[in-house]
Amino acid sequence: QVQLVESGGGLVQPGGSLRLSCAASGRTHSTITRGWFRQTPGKEREFVAASTRTAGNDNEHYSDSVKGRFTISRESATNTVYLQMTSLPPEHAAVYYCAAIVSYCSRTACRDRRLYQFWGQGTQVAVSS
Repeated sequence: QVQLVESGGGLVQPGGSLRLSCAASGRTHSTITRGWFRQTPGKEREFVAASTRTAGNDNEHYSDSVKGRFTISRESATNTVYLQMTSLPPEHAAVYYCAAIVSYCSRTACRDRRLYQFWGQGTQVAVSS
């Protein structure tokens, strides 16, 4: 089993930046893919970004809505994944969830929340002046 715990959410002004963290514990060596999703009330949980590891390299994938604005990164020593968010507009306010898959995923598969086997509890991001 893998336990994921997010942190770093909070209130930020429009145009501001925020960095989310997701710490993993348990069988962390199996978390080949780490992803971020977000959800707002009444909507489905949507893909934000993913980092998937193959042949010693990390491949990053982003949704079109955050590409160039968000950056996902991994710190192997602490089994932590980060989501650096910049230039945040109000519409990016949501509950952000981190998730993990015990295998590599393709660009398409990484976007499918049904493939993620482990989830954190979520952290709220509010964007408001």
